[in-house]
Amino acid sequence: MEHSLLAQWKRQIIIPTNKEEANVSLPEVHASITVSETGSFWKRLSAFLGPGLMVAVGYMDPGNWATDIAGGSRYGYALLSVVLISSLFAIVLQHLALKLGIATGRDLAQACREEYSRPVALALWALAEVAIAACDLAEVIGAALALNLLFGIPLSVGVCITAADVLLLLFLQQKGFQWLERLVAGLIFVILGCFAYELLLARPDWLAVAGGLIPRKEIITNPGMLYVAVGILGATVMPHNLYLHSSIVQTRNFSRTEAGRRNAIKFATIDSTGSLFLAFFINGAILVLAAAAFHFSGNRHVADITDAHRLLNPLLGATAASALFAVALLASGQNSTLTGTLAGQIVMEGFLNLRLKPWLRRLITRLIAIVPALVVSILYGERGTADLLVFSQVVLSVQLSFAVVPLVQFTSNKLKMGPFVNPGWLKLASWLIAIVIIGLNAFLLVEAV
Repeated sequence: MEHSLLAQWKRQIIIPTNKEEANVSLPEVHASITVSETGSFWKRLSAFLGPGLMVAVGYMDPGNWATDIAGGSRYGYALLSVVLISSLFAIVLQHLALKLGIATGRDLAQACREEYSRPVALALWALAEVAIAACDLAEVIGAALALNLLFGIPLSVGVCITAADVLLLLFLQQKGFQWLERLVAGLIFVILGCFAYELLLARPDWLAVAGGLIPRKEIITNPGMLYVAVGILGATVMPHNLYLHSSIVQTRNFSRTEAGRRNAIKFATIDSTGSLFLAFFINGAILVLAAAAFHFSGNRHVADITDAHRLLNPLLGATAASALFAVALLASGQNSTLTGTLAGQIVMEGFLNLRLKPWLRRLITRLIAIVPALVVSILYGERGTADLLVFSQVVLSVQLSFAVVPLVQFTSNKLKMGPFVNPGWLKLASWLIAIVIIGLNAFLLVEAV
């Protein structure tokens, strides 16, 4: 019996049989989307639109909501500048990730496996898996909370329902990678529409909102404000997005010449930058909504998603306000689980050169997140899951530097990148960003502990 089970397990493992297959990221969709080398600028750009939105999902997931709500309810619009700075950091790092994928034909995980010794690569793989599990945990909890707020479904049942996205991901990827991109884009615009309506109801002081985009010295001198600001930064830049982006840009079948790669980097950067500005608007909208609805009405200690949902209707005077908030949360959680499970596949294949059947890999990823969320939701309810949400962001903060430093190192290496190596100003900017992120996330970790 034991021998039979082992044989069945081995059949779920796919070991690449040739060098070309082993070096391809996401082989089932690699170079599967045709791009036009001629035609108008917009026609060529349109073929590259999609990966940026999938990456932007990680910058508006449920883990970001708690920090944005806390920042807006406690300090009004003051921390909007931190959301902007975090988004600018993200734009630079995601540009480096897509450039690595296009210029070298390797995703970040594959590049780490080839560059470092096996013990180091295995350690980085383990840290990446922990980060993806933590990110997935936040997404499962967010989606379960949304189902509870919308339909009164118990959190433990909602956690189990979120497992169904594995089947959806498999179905869409079989139909073509762009179907997955379209679903993600559709859910993002649902979130965008919900918050646009919420802002119309909240009627913020737009002049004060514009003032919030300018950094203030109080952010550094006020310990409470600094702590929330670091939390916003730590929840914004997600390590799994760097692995994800360096892989999915390779789904485009661009010319593998220097000119073809240069064009691909240009159009992919436009896609990424535009998508991340959209994520900035949504993150900013959450903070502005929290400031307008809670801070200026005297409710300055709202840091919990459930409390925010409960207070929106009476404060904004519209029965749809809380419902739309929950709809946006559900769309955010569902979107993030789709991209998170895909990142899990990329990390395992890239670091280990070991491929499981897609359904098995996603089932493992989902179970790692569902089990702790299910246990906590049963034993401790809403407050327990809120604490677990915060804990997941701390775990992500710890792992972030282990993805950022190799990325900056690789893209600054002339031997690895060739003519696409970072120019001097970008090397300096990217290392400064890495140092700031490492320092602030270390501060966040110490304070959390």
